[in-house]
Amino acid sequence: MRYGKQTVEAETQRTVFLFFSAYVFLWVMGSMAMSALGYDFATSTSAVITALSNVGPGVSALIGPVGNFASFNDPELYLLSLMMLLGRLEVLSVLVLLMPIFWRT
Repeated sequence: MRYGKQTVEAETQRTVFLFFSAYVFLWVMGSMAMSALGYDFATSTSAVITALSNVGPGVSALIGPVGNFASFNDPELYLLSLMMLLGRLEVLSVLVLLMPIFWRT
Protein backbone atom coordinates (compact mmCIF):
# COMPACT_ATOMS: atom_id res chain seq x y z
CA MET A 1 0.00 0.00 0.00
CA ARG A 2 1.21 3.48 -0.77
CA TYR A 3 0.46 6.86 0.78
CA GLY A 4 1.58 9.49 -1.65
CA LYS A 5 5.01 8.35 -2.78
CA GLN A 6 5.82 6.43 0.39
CA THR A 7 5.18 2.77 0.99
CA VAL A 8 3.22 2.04 4.17
CA GLU A 9 4.68 -0.89 6.09
CA ALA A 10 2.52 -3.89 6.94
CA GLU A 11 2.93 -3.26 10.68
CA THR A 12 1.62 0.29 10.30
CA GLN A 13 -1.32 -0.95 8.25
CA ARG A 14 -2.13 -3.52 10.91
CA THR A 15 -1.94 -0.93 13.68
CA VAL A 16 -4.27 1.45 11.86
CA PHE A 17 -6.71 -1.37 11.18
CA LEU A 18 -6.60 -2.42 14.85
CA PHE A 19 -7.34 1.13 16.02
CA PHE A 20 -10.19 1.54 13.54
CA SER A 21 -11.64 -1.87 14.44
CA ALA A 22 -11.49 -1.12 18.18
CA TYR A 23 -13.15 2.24 17.63
CA VAL A 24 -15.99 0.75 15.56
CA PHE A 25 -16.36 -2.15 18.03
CA LEU A 26 -16.75 0.27 20.95
CA TRP A 27 -19.23 2.35 18.97
CA VAL A 28 -21.36 -0.68 18.11
CA MET A 29 -21.23 -2.15 21.62
CA GLY A 30 -22.00 1.21 23.22
CA SER A 31 -24.89 1.75 20.82
CA MET A 32 -26.28 -1.70 21.61
CA ALA A 33 -26.02 -0.97 25.34
CA MET A 34 -27.85 2.34 24.91
CA SER A 35 -30.52 0.57 22.85
CA ALA A 36 -30.89 -2.04 25.58
CA LEU A 37 -31.52 0.81 28.01
CA GLY A 38 -34.53 1.83 25.92
CA TYR A 39 -33.36 4.47 23.45
CA ASP A 40 -34.04 4.51 19.72
CA PHE A 41 -31.38 3.81 17.10
CA ALA A 42 -30.61 7.45 16.23
CA THR A 43 -30.30 8.52 19.85
CA SER A 44 -28.20 5.49 20.80
CA THR A 45 -25.73 5.65 17.95
CA SER A 46 -25.34 9.42 17.91
CA ALA A 47 -24.99 9.69 21.70
CA VAL A 48 -22.22 7.08 21.74
CA ILE A 49 -20.32 8.51 18.77
CA THR A 50 -20.67 12.01 20.22
CA ALA A 51 -19.18 10.84 23.52
CA LEU A 52 -16.53 8.58 21.97
CA SER A 53 -15.24 11.08 19.45
CA ASN A 54 -15.84 14.19 21.59
CA VAL A 55 -17.70 16.08 18.89
CA GLY A 56 -20.83 18.23 18.78
CA PRO A 57 -24.47 17.34 19.33
CA GLY A 58 -26.22 14.16 18.34
CA VAL A 59 -28.76 13.79 15.56
CA SER A 60 -31.94 12.93 17.44
CA ALA A 61 -34.49 15.29 18.93
CA LEU A 62 -33.39 14.29 22.44
CA ILE A 63 -29.71 15.20 22.07
CA GLY A 64 -29.75 17.19 18.84
CA PRO A 65 -28.69 20.82 18.38
CA VAL A 66 -31.41 22.08 20.73
CA GLY A 67 -31.27 19.10 23.14
CA ASN A 68 -28.82 17.94 25.76
CA PHE A 69 -27.90 14.93 27.88
CA ALA A 70 -29.76 16.13 30.99
CA SER A 71 -32.70 13.78 30.43
CA PHE A 72 -30.53 10.65 30.61
CA ASN A 73 -30.56 8.54 33.77
CA ASP A 74 -27.45 7.50 35.69
CA PRO A 75 -26.74 4.21 33.84
CA GLU A 76 -26.76 5.98 30.49
CA LEU A 77 -24.55 8.77 31.78
CA TYR A 78 -22.07 6.25 33.21
CA LEU A 79 -21.92 4.45 29.87
CA LEU A 80 -21.43 7.69 27.96
CA SER A 81 -18.81 8.84 30.48
CA LEU A 82 -16.90 5.60 29.90
CA MET A 83 -17.11 6.15 26.14
CA MET A 84 -15.84 9.70 26.61
CA LEU A 85 -12.88 8.52 28.68
CA LEU A 86 -12.05 5.88 26.07
CA GLY A 87 -12.21 8.49 23.34
CA ARG A 88 -10.09 11.06 25.16
CA LEU A 89 -7.46 8.68 26.45
CA GLU A 90 -7.22 6.86 23.13
CA VAL A 91 -8.92 3.54 22.74
CA LEU A 92 -5.85 1.34 22.44
CA SER A 93 -4.03 2.65 25.49
CA VAL A 94 -7.06 2.01 27.70
CA LEU A 95 -7.61 -1.45 26.21
CA VAL A 96 -3.98 -2.33 26.90
CA LEU A 97 -4.47 -1.36 30.55
CA LEU A 98 -7.45 -3.72 30.74
CA MET A 99 -5.53 -6.71 29.34
CA PRO A 100 -4.31 -9.19 32.01
CA ILE A 101 -1.01 -9.79 30.19
CA PHE A 102 -0.06 -6.14 30.77
CA TRP A 103 -0.18 -6.64 34.54
CA ARG A 104 1.65 -10.03 34.58
CA THR A 105 4.98 -8.77 33.29
